[in-house]
Parts: sequence; structure tokens; C-alpha cells
Amino acid sequence: MAYVITGACIDVKDKACVDVCPMDCIYEEGENDRMLYIHPDECIDCGACEPECPVGAIFYDSDVPEEAKPFTALNALYFKNKQTTRIEINRLYPLTEV
Repeated sequence: MAYVITGACIDVKDKACVDVCPMDCIYEEGENDRMLYIHPDECIDCGACEPECPVGAIFYDSDVPEEAKPFTALNALYFKNKQTTRIEINRLYPLTEV
């Protein structure tokens, strides 16, 4: 794992990070995903994405704050089982009706 996107990205998905990523390793599938995910095997640790995130959701894996540590596993899980990741995000951060 290299860089990790954490919960501040949920329901924001600004995508400024996507625009600067030289490896195109930041993913989401439209309305199916409530946040973006960095592919752990494709990321080259360049750090270009981190300063571009307007909500401060991106951290180097060893710098992820304690309360956001579950997102390290969720980023990795996304690329193995997207549906399970989506279910877990919705469980941890239920959608609110407007």
C-alpha cells in the first residue's frame, strides 16, 4: 500500500487528485462508489495526489490517522471485492436522507 484515501472523501469525490496522478491509479465507478480509491499495486508513491485533495483525505499509508486506519484495508479490499467495500462504507457511514 502506498497512499490511502480516507473518509473525508466520502460523498465529495472532488477528483483533483485524479487529474494529477501520473499512473491513473485512482478509481471509482460513478454513483456506485461514494469515494475514490487508490490502487495499492499501481501507486508509485509519488505523492502528487496528496496536496491536491481539497478535503485532506489522502495520506501516505504510515501517516494515516488512527481514527482513519480502517480505510487502509478498505482501499485494498476495493480492488478485490468492490461490492463488499461499498457495503462496509455504507455500514460505517450511512446515507442520510435530505
